[in-house]
Order: sequence, then structure tokens, then C-alpha cells
Amino acid sequence: MIVKNYMEEVVFRSMNEILKDINMCKCELCMMDIAAKALNDLPPQYVVTKKGEVYSKINNLKTQFEVDVISAITKAAVLVKRYPRHDISR
Repeated sequence: MIVKNYMEEVVFRSMNEILKDINMCKCELCMMDIAAKALNDLPPQYVVTKKGEVYSKINNLKTQFEVDVISAITKAAVLVKRYPRHDISR
């Protein structure tokens, strides 16, 4: 069995749709930075079993949950757009 943060799946599944109208870099580094920032701002939803995953999916249908995910991803995108790390010399 594996402990899984179901919120990761939700964020990665939602990002492209939420970011499609935001004019910004969508390279892998920027997208991963957005995901990491958004996930740090959202409560984790840990599941172990399929039953737990189904419960989380049902729970996530709530409107406030959707608003929180959209808000966290958008806020993260604004921050990453303002301060992209791919421009920093390595």
C-alpha cells in the first residue's frame, strides 16, 4: 500500500485548464514551481485505499474546494510569472 496525497492529482489535473488564459511561461520548471507553491497553500488529502480515494473525490466536489484549488493555482502562477526561476543563471 502507498500513502498518496490526492491533492497532488487534483492540482496537476486542474493546472492546464486554469492556466490556459494566463500569458506566462509554461516550461516544466515554471509548471512544477506553480504546482509546488499551490500544494503548499492547500491542505493535503492523504489516502491509502481506493475507498479513501473515492471518499476524497466525493468530498472534492464541494464548491469551496474548487474555489480553493483555483485560487491557490492562480496565486502561485502570478508569483512564478513575476519571479520565474528559469531566468536565474545556474
